[in-house]
Amino acid sequence: MKIKAHILFLLNFSYHCGETHPDSMAAFISKKKTPFRINADLRKYLEQYNREVAIPIDYRYLLRFDNAIPLYDKKGTDTLWETVFYPYNEIDEIYYSLKAIYADLKADGDMSVMQHLYVDRVDLCSYGNSKPFRVRIVNKFNDNFDYFYIKNADASRIYGLELEHILSPNRISYLTSGDSLVEEHIAGIPGDMFIKVYLHDPNLNAIRFCKEFVKFNERCFVRLLGDMHSSNFVVDITPDFEEMYYRIRSIDFDQQSYEGKKAVYLPQYFKQNNAIIELGMKLLTPESVRQYQIEERSLIAGRIRVEGTRLNDLMRVMMEDTICWPQNLEQLKRELSKHYRNKTFLQCKSMGELVMKSLELVTIH
Repeated sequence: MKIKAHILFLLNFSYHCGETHPDSMAAFISKKKTPFRINADLRKYLEQYNREVAIPIDYRYLLRFDNAIPLYDKKGTDTLWETVFYPYNEIDEIYYSLKAIYADLKADGDMSVMQHLYVDRVDLCSYGNSKPFRVRIVNKFNDNFDYFYIKNADASRIYGLELEHILSPNRISYLTSGDSLVEEHIAGIPGDMFIKVYLHDPNLNAIRFCKEFVKFNERCFVRLLGDMHSSNFVVDITPDFEEMYYRIRSIDFDQQSYEGKKAVYLPQYFKQNNAIIELGMKLLTPESVRQYQIEERSLIAGRIRVEGTRLNDLMRVMMEDTICWPQNLEQLKRELSKHYRNKTFLQCKSMGELVMKSLELVTIH
């Protein structure tokens, strides 16, 4: 009985969670997420915090390419991205404009530091929700490179980016311009690659990594960021003089407060993450899991205190916005109320109010 209780505890990292592990998340996640436009209040917030910037070309302009070829990695595997090509008489203007956007993103618009950079290529991912363009920028002196992304703006994703910036240990650089969204590249080892290549490496500090997954799981659930399977996060590894430190970072924010099923907001329930869960079950005790949960909630509470003004400004907008279908809101209200044994969740009238109620519980514990 002790072994069974231990497994159930580790499979249900978050507070008061008593459900069993779902066989598949496919039934709980919409195959195609509905995008929501930026409303006037959110636009004012973005302007207030210097996120809204006029850019020389937008997402729709980049759709004017006249040719494309599949992009393969070094091993010859199709990456599912396409490299796009623009008309010869437009390419110089387009690439200069992309450099200007990169300058806005990285250097507050200072083009003087961009003279030694050039645009190497532009790629399009046609299968994602936001169908992003990825721009590769290269330093001509040392061949160092960076990426940034231009996407269709979606209010859900913007709330996700802002909450990540405010509540997580990570800072996010992004800009909006009308219906376009510009995002920095978040560096790290893709989660699915980490599981395949690094998870069973003898040099891995497995306990430290599993601890980080528990904390990541808790962060996602507290702020209701969904769909964090291994393709939607990266692992950042930082060497120290004695050890390695790990940080799991979200790279996809489309499913911020959108779905109705509570399990969508718990990375532990995605089958793609099972190898991490199984490792954690071997290495972590219930007491350790509980400790890491409390640590992460305390850190979130501290960030709320430091960024209280900005968070309140954001939540005032989010609580009045519509970023999901009504049936999703009603389902999540019921499931969170049952999870926390707190009927006040049933009174929430928007996804923003559910997030706010969840954050309030962090600050009072």
